[in-house]
Amino acid sequence: MTGKLARIAVAAVALSLGAFAQSTPTAAAPAGVKLGILNIQAAVANCNEGMRDLLALDKKLEPKVNELRALQTEVENLNKQVSTQGDKLNPDAKASLDKQLQTKSTQFQRGREDYQADLQAQEQEIFQRIYPNMMKSVDAYAKANGFTLILDWGVLQNGVTWAANGVDITQAIIEAYNTASGVPAPPTPAGAKPAGTTTPRTGTAPATTKPAPTTPKP
Repeated sequence: MTGKLARIAVAAVALSLGAFAQSTPTAAAPAGVKLGILNIQAAVANCNEGMRDLLALDKKLEPKVNELRALQTEVENLNKQVSTQGDKLNPDAKASLDKQLQTKSTQFQRGREDYQADLQAQEQEIFQRIYPNMMKSVDAYAKANGFTLILDWGVLQNGVTWAANGVDITQAIIEAYNTASGVPAPPTPAGAKPAGTTTPRTGTAPATTKPAPTTPKP
């Protein structure tokens, strides 16, 4: 992504600032310097446009999720059969059951891997499409509010040891972008996080739609 080099540079700045803060705890920022932190991934995922497109992506991939759930159930049922009936079956029936379990387990694991790869690729496409316009909102907001430096909080959480309340401008950027884009808030599905949350998607499916693999017993 075009912002990678910028993020690396920002990371170096933030780490040096963190080390300086630890060595001189009472040091204050120079007069006239205004710092902010921003989770750009959260801003993209939780602006109206990002939520709309990610909800549409979830809907698009829903048939594959249901297919994986059905496969998971089959694998679990076969596993139970092997555990409870394996010793009672004749060798041929036992071998057939083991083969079914191995085949379904492999099918499930490969299907899950393909689903994850597809999900991540399409989420990345959404991020890359929105990101340049989001950065325009960041630029306008920073200039209008006199910021000297804004750090990407999503990248630098381990490098920032402390931040005052109000320094995180993620929600303000989301609101500024929503105004600039003119995209209305999408309907929120039951059980979903409310609009404006700054928890980013990570490129993986929720636990309920990414079943864990079931490995056959020896």
